[in-house]
Amino acid sequence: MKEQKKIQTYVQLMWSMMKVGLLGFGGGPSVIPLFRHEAVHTYEWMDDDEFGEILAIANALPGPIATKISAYLGYRLKGVKGAIVAVLAHILPSSVAMIALMSAVYFLNGSPIVQGMISAVIPVVAVMLGVMMYEFAAKAVKGLGKYIGAASFILAFLLLQVIDIHPAIVIIVFLAYGTVHFRIVSKWKMKRQQEGEL
Repeated sequence: MKEQKKIQTYVQLMWSMMKVGLLGFGGGPSVIPLFRHEAVHTYEWMDDDEFGEILAIANALPGPIATKISAYLGYRLKGVKGAIVAVLAHILPSSVAMIALMSAVYFLNGSPIVQGMISAVIPVVAVMLGVMMYEFAAKAVKGLGKYIGAASFILAFLLLQVIDIHPAIVIIVFLAYGTVHFRIVSKWKMKRQQEGEL
């Protein structure tokens, strides 16, 4: 029974990573909602809060975000072997498909049908990212409060788009602020509780 459950976990891990690898279109950001759907909703390996933390850390580290998230999910479930299985399951199918279809794409590159397919997928990716952004924004406002949450969004936008600071630096700054913010809030709540008890 234990061995069967172990095999089932590997099968689920491989199948979910293969789906994300094959269906992810347009690079790292477009696969994040797919990873989230598999890890949080389909298999319930973690909750949204943990996925948000993983996403923040993965963004701060160098390298492709998709392989970092797949490696983490595999490692979380089955250690080093799980990480290797997850990364291979994520990258191999799309790599094989890319090699097999490279010549066909080369000839069909100017085809209006191929261009139409690409144009049709872009809005789907945009909506998936928008929904995920909305859900994370709601969690940020719930945790920080309306005013600090709104100020954080504006500050992040200014740092990333106007000043053009590297995203990893912005993430590290916000992680540091979040640590300080929640320590202050927890101390303040404890102090109010103690005053209430007196």
